[in-house]
Amino acid sequence: MEAAAALPNTQSAPSSSSRIPDDTVFYSIYPDFSLSKPPSDVDALISFHLQILDFIQPYVSDYIWQHQQFNLSISPNPPIPHLYGKSKFGDNLDDEWFIVFLLFEISRQFPSLSVRISDSDGEFLLIEAAYSLPRWINPETSSNRVFIRQSALHVVPMARLSNPTISEALQFMIDHGEESRASDAVQSALGRRISEYPERARANIYRANVRVPLPVAQVLKHEPCLIALAVEGFYDRDIDSMKHAARMEKFGGREEEMVRVSVRMSRAMYAQLVQQMFQAPRVYPMPPRGDGPVYVEAELGMKIACGFEMAYQERWLAGVEGKGSGLDAYMDSLERSGYFEGLMPGSKEHRRRMENAMEYYRKSELFSRMSKTLNAPVRRIDEILTSPHSVDDFRGLDLPPSDDDSWLYNGEDELNSAILERQKEMEIYESQRSKNQKSRKQKGTDHSSDMQLDDFDLGNFAKTMQAFVDKVSSYEGAEVPQNRDSKEVELDADRFIKDMESALGHMDREDTAQGADSEEGDSSSSDLDFDESEDGSDVGDPLDEDMGNTFMNSYSDALKEELKATTLKKSFIRANEQPAVNDKEGTSNASKEDMDEDFTPVDVDVNLVKSLLDSFSSQQGLPGPASNLLGLMGLQLPQDASKGK
Repeated sequence: MEAAAALPNTQSAPSSSSRIPDDTVFYSIYPDFSLSKPPSDVDALISFHLQILDFIQPYVSDYIWQHQQFNLSISPNPPIPHLYGKSKFGDNLDDEWFIVFLLFEISRQFPSLSVRISDSDGEFLLIEAAYSLPRWINPETSSNRVFIRQSALHVVPMARLSNPTISEALQFMIDHGEESRASDAVQSALGRRISEYPERARANIYRANVRVPLPVAQVLKHEPCLIALAVEGFYDRDIDSMKHAARMEKFGGREEEMVRVSVRMSRAMYAQLVQQMFQAPRVYPMPPRGDGPVYVEAELGMKIACGFEMAYQERWLAGVEGKGSGLDAYMDSLERSGYFEGLMPGSKEHRRRMENAMEYYRKSELFSRMSKTLNAPVRRIDEILTSPHSVDDFRGLDLPPSDDDSWLYNGEDELNSAILERQKEMEIYESQRSKNQKSRKQKGTDHSSDMQLDDFDLGNFAKTMQAFVDKVSSYEGAEVPQNRDSKEVELDADRFIKDMESALGHMDREDTAQGADSEEGDSSSSDLDFDESEDGSDVGDPLDEDMGNTFMNSYSDALKEELKATTLKKSFIRANEQPAVNDKEGTSNASKEDMDEDFTPVDVDVNLVKSLLDSFSSQQGLPGPASNLLGLMGLQLPQDASKGK
């Protein structure tokens, strides 16, 4: 056990590095007296805990939870003793909102407490009321601010507490609850979401008649909530767990031991069972497919029985071997601490350290807790099946027909209703936002209402733009604010121009050399041909200058010819623009002069003003590049009052 001494004493997964599950909701309840009583005084907290459990019992007694039920534990740890819990809801989002309803009811029944609730999305209650929230609230500013108190949502205002701790936020709501209470619009948005509960929670339960082996019927008779374990085992099955279903050692049965019972489950569970194809194991008795309703009941029961078998066997092995999320967190902590030191998995030293780590883990408190949790359903099932039971206990039962499952195939109406409700909220929000923008715009234009676009000096505008370009930017780079640390852009203009001329001359020399007679001499060049003289002056070469001019003329002619067939020339306003001449006879013999006439110089100032005005108009009064640029130039354009008319 030398290596065991090097193992970290990990009792639970570190919260800082653990990823929040996507299908789990977390909640905490802070009684007001916990702020004044010492942490060691837990008697009041225990009594308060029992009162809450007694209050919610009528709501949850018959409810079937998808994975984990609503539960509360006592946390006497400082700085604030409180009650906390978490529930995995999986694919059944109704479980999460049923818990929200329960917490609102708890806060109504016990006014002197505050509740926090969150999931992987963070403060998901704010998401529900997003269109009614103040603008300053976002995920970065909502920490320790959002609570449920006295059956209302409270948001501690930033103006009063910029970065509150839990204690400060709780005390603020106790002293100034009227200031933290969210607006009526926020309360209405949340109220609409939970107004259907608890009726919706009851409607979420689906009752189906199934044909199952006797052990399954016995377990569901005494513990109806264990249907969640069976559905989870079936829905999350893998190759290893399906090996247990192939044998059906615990929940199998002969044909004469098959009984017909009524099973209660959530609608999400029913959908998970019905909508998955699954071949019955060979050892499992099934009626012929032609039996219609009998086969449907038997197939659904077969899936439940196989789910029980897989879940039971996997839980039993996990409890014995210590597998599960606790072991995964423990192994992650060993990897982070460098316990394996980069050893190759499967190597002798890696296996030795793994054995030592597992031995240490099995003796730890974490293993004891995880094993107890995983084995709890297994022990309960064993207790139920050891009690006397027989097929006669389920014979002659008067079972009501299965519930209608048309909702499984006709959910489009409910979806459309939810979409329309969200769309209505969005339209109201956009309408209010547009009204506020118009009001602000009207206030901003009152002082300049007499300023019209016709009074604006466009010529002065073009001159101001030119002065702005000359002042703010040059070949050395663009200026930046003085408080910026960015380096200036440096450019050796002389060197840049010379390199460009050299490159153009070099390209033209190569083209000339390929087409010239070999007797004219070698026209190849090297980098030395274009170097500067030692005194820094350029070495003039008439041949280079002539070749450069020839190339540029040829390039300009080719470019004009290429652009002639495009619509580019229609994109600009030209100086002294004249109507085009329709020469039917000379179109095939267009000369260089005709081409030059098509590409007459553009009026730079007019095009500049037109482009900026078009860009400014397209912004419709909102911030944008044109208004920002005009602001840097010290210019302010009036709004186009005719826009949209």
